[in-house]
Amino acid sequence: MAAEAKHFKYVILGGGVAAGYAAREFGKQGVNPGELAIISKEPVAPYERPALSKGYLFPENAARLPGFHTCVGSGGERLLPEWYSEKGIELILSTEIVKADLASKTLTSAAGATFTYETLLIATGSSVIKLTDYGVQGAESNNILYLRDIADADKLVAAMQAKKDGKVVIVGGGYIGLELSAALKMNNFDVTMVYPEPWCMPRLFTSGIAHFYEGYYSNKGIKIVKGTVAAGFEADANGDVTAVKLKDGRVLEADIVVVGVGGRPLTALFKGQVADEKGGLKTDAFFETSVPGVYAIGDVATFPLKLYNEQRRVEHVDHARKSAEQAVQAIKAKESGESVPEYDYLPYFYSRSFDIAWQFYGDNVGDDVLFGDNNPASANHKFGSYWVKDGKVVGVFLEGGSAEENQAIARVARAQPAVADVEALKTEGLEFATKI
Repeated sequence: MAAEAKHFKYVILGGGVAAGYAAREFGKQGVNPGELAIISKEPVAPYERPALSKGYLFPENAARLPGFHTCVGSGGERLLPEWYSEKGIELILSTEIVKADLASKTLTSAAGATFTYETLLIATGSSVIKLTDYGVQGAESNNILYLRDIADADKLVAAMQAKKDGKVVIVGGGYIGLELSAALKMNNFDVTMVYPEPWCMPRLFTSGIAHFYEGYYSNKGIKIVKGTVAAGFEADANGDVTAVKLKDGRVLEADIVVVGVGGRPLTALFKGQVADEKGGLKTDAFFETSVPGVYAIGDVATFPLKLYNEQRRVEHVDHARKSAEQAVQAIKAKESGESVPEYDYLPYFYSRSFDIAWQFYGDNVGDDVLFGDNNPASANHKFGSYWVKDGKVVGVFLEGGSAEENQAIARVARAQPAVADVEALKTEGLEFATKI
């Protein structure tokens, strides 16, 4: 018997944040039963991925599905599996697509099923970079974990229960490293962070910003080892990790290791079939690729960032949500002979851990101007940084801002006001933003 073949007007490939927000937008714009399918290798309906490094790991009242299905992360409706069936949207879960033939508009699953479409939205997201990819010795030992999807989060929760109050080594000093260090510390683990850079989160933080977070984490009892990498792992007779060997010769005991060293956009299925740039699939301002009727959204899209007049790929939940909505609006407008405005994105990043929370808008290029009190021992935790390029403010970072203050820094990053006196900006601090 031949494997089944199914046809849909629209197929969303991927089941992450972008897929969920695209489905909601199709629902808003109007989609007939049977027209739309989501094909995802995950076994559950789309959910808000940031919950995995935050609420999912809380020692009390931990987040669990169905609590954080999309689109609750932005204050929207929670789309349970029933929502999809009520709308006649087919959720094809636990299905990995191994071949995409864009010329014949056909996707083939690992089980040999084929799916044809008229319009395709590629929302495949990123995969985690693993130490086994680099042949790091002992990297396949048990309890060396990663965090990308709910299955990863469940493995981490199980390890936390099995190794209660044990020693954790976090490899990586970026988003995942900082958020997971905090979560594991809250669960009473002995936590050490290891990263090769001179300070944490170097892609965004300046040394002045990092000074606060490293000090704050140290005050919480998290140990930080900088300037070296994990070169190998030791394990016991059961294959459970027992230690991390660092390149500088030190050895750290470990019951659990969590690795957060970045991701790679999942674009291999489309290699050679669609134009690519900067590691992603190149799109226009409506997220359509070089192949008509094929769109790319979220992590995999390299799109025109109008504000800075350049092509950029952005890995963040905010862009995953907004690019999904833009693409669906563009698809539906095109069908009715109308048009939508070009995507005009203001880059936005944020993080929360312990009782601190920061937001960043714009571009972190040019000269940085630190303002406020970045002393980690201070009571108020309120400071920030402006980035000034060609005499204009192009980016703003703020820790401890109120909702109004966060809106003010977003306005500044978009308006790019001129700055006559950088020294005065330092003194004026947040007031400069609230006046714009």
